[in-house]
Amino acid sequence: MKHVVIIGNGIAGVTAARHIRKLSDYDITIISAESDYFWSRTALMYVYMGHMKLKHTQPYENWFWEKNRINLLNDYVKTIDHASKKVVLDKSEAMSYDVLIIATGAKPNKFGWPGQDLEGVSGMVSQQDLAYIEKYTKNINRGVIVGGGLIGVELAEMLASRNIPVSFLVREEEFWDNVLPQQEASMISRHIREHHIDLRLRTELKEILADENGRVKAVITGDGKEIPCQFVGLTAGVSPNIEMVKNSGIETKRGVLVDEFMETNIPGIYAIGDCAERRTPAPGRAPVEQVWYTGRMMGETVAKTICGEKTEYLPGHWFNSAKFFDIEYQTYGRVWNKLKENEAEFYWEHASGKIAMHFVYDQTSKKFLGVNTFGIRLRHEVFDRWLKQEADIFTVLSGLREANFDPEFFKRYEEEIVNAFNAAHPGKEVVLKGKKSIIEKIFG
Repeated sequence: MKHVVIIGNGIAGVTAARHIRKLSDYDITIISAESDYFWSRTALMYVYMGHMKLKHTQPYENWFWEKNRINLLNDYVKTIDHASKKVVLDKSEAMSYDVLIIATGAKPNKFGWPGQDLEGVSGMVSQQDLAYIEKYTKNINRGVIVGGGLIGVELAEMLASRNIPVSFLVREEEFWDNVLPQQEASMISRHIREHHIDLRLRTELKEILADENGRVKAVITGDGKEIPCQFVGLTAGVSPNIEMVKNSGIETKRGVLVDEFMETNIPGIYAIGDCAERRTPAPGRAPVEQVWYTGRMMGETVAKTICGEKTEYLPGHWFNSAKFFDIEYQTYGRVWNKLKENEAEFYWEHASGKIAMHFVYDQTSKKFLGVNTFGIRLRHEVFDRWLKQEADIFTVLSGLREANFDPEFFKRYEEEIVNAFNAAHPGKEVVLKGKKSIIEKIFG
């Protein structure tokens, strides 16, 4: 019987295992040195903040794996010997495979900063990182976070939840402005500071200093300032975790190179999730996409191919979601940090400075291209439909009530948004469709 070995028990690897089991009777083994069981990586911060326990982050009961005949092995893969179809393990004997799936995820970036390996310095992508952060943030006076982005703001919220003062070093002009347009980046920068975070823009890390015991005592910034601290979080992005693949004959670049079926240059070896890099990305998509839902989709897709239904990975239109303290963020389609040629925009921000929508569309055809939303939940299926139908901006704006996902008694802003668009674009008035919510009827 065919034996499928999966390296990595994150969302990509586990999804592949689940769907291979649905489609076949193959033997399946998942190898992971990180944890015995699959857990939700996006829940890390909530464990630290006391909202849940680590066991609550496991989507499946422990009996799930035996019942579904998915073998779990807690070990580390040292190398891959594709000529003999074996993986060489750290603690166990080498394991043979017929099909191999590499789903090893990503690791925090380190850029050779002096002191980056001192005690009290950590990234935040694994259970081991969580345990390390828990240990090294007890009774400290200050933490420093290096690098803006989603993991950085999560770590800032974690430390702030324990009343630990935080200095946040971000080299950009505004927070995450290499991804967000200037309007949103400025709004989120303000919001971070409102939560008493010492956000230092246009500031880079130069060096991490040690005390007499080899533990962090301070950082030196690029402009020569010293910030005393006892913990440093390195959140300057992540890179595909591909150490075990190097020198194996499997081609790599930034990640493990794969074709449209997620197969490497070696037949029968696939790569999915954060470690995979498309040789030819789908239109409008990046070669490496380190997002939860893309890992899940890759796992489903590769399972079909392995089980005899060769299926191309087609991720569709880009979307993502995140949270900046108490501001929820969603994006559908593409809203680049700077407008591209022939793109037009409409940006609306509520007077509170915490709720906003940013629409981008084609200047000539008026075709809707993407939206960023802050503080307003949107329905994925509605925006996905508009993108597939190549709807124009007028259709999107007139249908905002349908697209709103907030519960009935939440404040609604569609009328204010459409009125602002009409005022800024005289000539073709957008008429808002649908009925007012109860809260709109009561409070106008």
